[in-house]
Amino acid sequence: MSSSADSKTNVSGDLARKPRKDYAIYVITKHGLEIAAKIREALPEADMYVSPKQIANAPADARELSLPMGPTLRATFDEYNCHIHIISVGAVVRMIKDLMVNKKTDPAIVCVDDASRFAICVLSGHVGRGNFFTDRIATAINATPVITTASDARGTLTVDILGRDLGWVLDDMDRNVTRGCAAVVNETRVALVQESGEAEFWPLDKALPPGVEYYTKLDDVNPADFEILLIVSDRDVAASHPAHFENSVLFRAKSLVLGLGCDRDTPFEIIERGVLHHLNAVGLSVKSIKSIASIDKKADEPGLIALSEKYDWPFTVYPAEELDVVPGIENPSEVVKKYVGTRAVAEPACLLAAGAEKLLVAKQAYKEDHDKHNMTLAVARIPFAPRKV
Repeated sequence: MSSSADSKTNVSGDLARKPRKDYAIYVITKHGLEIAAKIREALPEADMYVSPKQIANAPADARELSLPMGPTLRATFDEYNCHIHIISVGAVVRMIKDLMVNKKTDPAIVCVDDASRFAICVLSGHVGRGNFFTDRIATAINATPVITTASDARGTLTVDILGRDLGWVLDDMDRNVTRGCAAVVNETRVALVQESGEAEFWPLDKALPPGVEYYTKLDDVNPADFEILLIVSDRDVAASHPAHFENSVLFRAKSLVLGLGCDRDTPFEIIERGVLHHLNAVGLSVKSIKSIASIDKKADEPGLIALSEKYDWPFTVYPAEELDVVPGIENPSEVVKKYVGTRAVAEPACLLAAGAEKLLVAKQAYKEDHDKHNMTLAVARIPFAPRKV
């Protein structure tokens, strides 16, 4: 019931870029063709672009590379997550310098020398996963990976992609991120405040890097005592703790589950406005929603399905008899039970889906003056065990 994260409409309403394929390999020499063949053994999905002089010896599905390479690179730059050039670093840098836009959207560029001794991450090591791709390519050809981003080289927290493998996102990629990276790399005093999300953002059996101190409550931290705060929260920190927010990088873990109920055929737009209205009213971030849940009678509800697809939120439903016995319901209703077979829908649905025992937000009703349809919303936070430090 969900669509690709790359192709969906994001929460701001802007269209995300179209999905990219993972790998393109560029070859201009005989030895480069041999190296490309080894890479393709490990990465069979990679497309291969080969110079006219070598194309006759290339695999049948290889594409001819223009010489000069400019026209091909302009056409392919935004089509792949990782471009593998078996070409010198200097030549590649000169060819791509006018194609780069910013670190949030540029693809990864990896260069491999003609003797396959090194795989070198040239561009987008963090956000574009270039460091990951470099390690994978180096392993495929038994080469030495060359990674120069400071946090990776020193084995410390990588601020701009912290928790990404767990689904975390930066609340604002342009706010204090560079400062945060510098503070961690320089081992200045940094507070990492985790109010939600998974504790495995850093190996549980490994101490946090030098300078990083761990907290679970913002009220335990004086922001003036630290170079910067790394805050993992689903709350509106700017409103609740403005001084903390000002000196922070804010991460949104997928920590919240919405329980939803609605009249049959409630328009999607009303459901969406209701969700956004209530989250804003209680100071919770839409970026922290992990999934939505309801009663099985709503499995085919068009508005809920549309909400799931637009925001890429998995949609889980439960039978009435299972919802009716969930402990922690704060607003039971015999009227509701008469019609759907359970004393509540939104509250027990989010508790079940989150694995929580207590509601974060009890049932809220939403109705618009010009429309007859009603909807209800409740919120539960997915429990997490804080790190032991």
